[in-house]
Amino acid sequence: MPTAKSLNGMMHIDGGTFTIGCADFYPEESPVQQAVVKPFLLNTTPVTNTQFAAFVDDTGYVTLAETVPNPADYPGILPEMIVAGSIVFAAPPKGQPFGPESWWNYVPGADWRHPYGPEYGSIAPDDHPVVHIAYGDALAYALWAGKRLPTEVELEFAARGGLKGAAFAWGDELFPGGKMMANFWSEGFPFKHPQRSRPPYTSPVTHYPPNSYGLYDLIANVWEWTSSDASGPVGNNSCCHSVDSRFVPAPESHKVLKGGSHLCAPNYCQRYRPAAKWFQPVDTSTSHVGFRCAQSVDDD
Repeated sequence: MPTAKSLNGMMHIDGGTFTIGCADFYPEESPVQQAVVKPFLLNTTPVTNTQFAAFVDDTGYVTLAETVPNPADYPGILPEMIVAGSIVFAAPPKGQPFGPESWWNYVPGADWRHPYGPEYGSIAPDDHPVVHIAYGDALAYALWAGKRLPTEVELEFAARGGLKGAAFAWGDELFPGGKMMANFWSEGFPFKHPQRSRPPYTSPVTHYPPNSYGLYDLIANVWEWTSSDASGPVGNNSCCHSVDSRFVPAPESHKVLKGGSHLCAPNYCQRYRPAAKWFQPVDTSTSHVGFRCAQSVDDD
């Protein structure tokens, strides 16, 4: 079984051969096949608000969510959308139509400092994962840190933690012994959260148990960017955004997200699994997408 060891806030993962993908849930997770992973380093947690703030303080970096959209880049954009902001989840009232359009909204002023918009103020706890991060934002941080973004294969290998063929990162039971093993929406999605009555819906990055490689939050809490291009059509049921399941994203404009988020739920989007993925536009940020960094062993 591959092993991992801690090194300056990262885990050295030996790599190896494993089975990637799943044939039991969503079509984008197929085909199930063998993959080879070289040894690599991976951050033990997603990048936190404290860590991202250090990057911003050092560089003056401005995220995509904090930048007013250029109408030339978005033909047909509505005038009210030409304002800095990002896409935010809000639990809809009972009786609303059940679908992503009822719980996703573009909120002016929403960004990593204000994850749910100005109405809620700056509720971005230091030890929670940073969110409202577009692909370019994640790349900029990784470059500053002297690291890179992980690939899809690396994140799935790391999330499995050496378990072969298990549905979840901790085994084949979603609630082993009745215990929550990750921050997903365990019941009542999207109307009533069983653990949190209001934002923030994220949790501290070390709140839930690490996997057998000593890695936290590779399942749920926030989706994580990878450097891998999107490939193939998306499946039905998404906690990310509304999309026609016949849509095939262009690799040059979409990247693979891994891990699921706090919005994944047994009754809707069962993507709190190592094999799960989603294809995200590189110019889109949301209140449940973050990232972590990797490093090639040769880069040491």
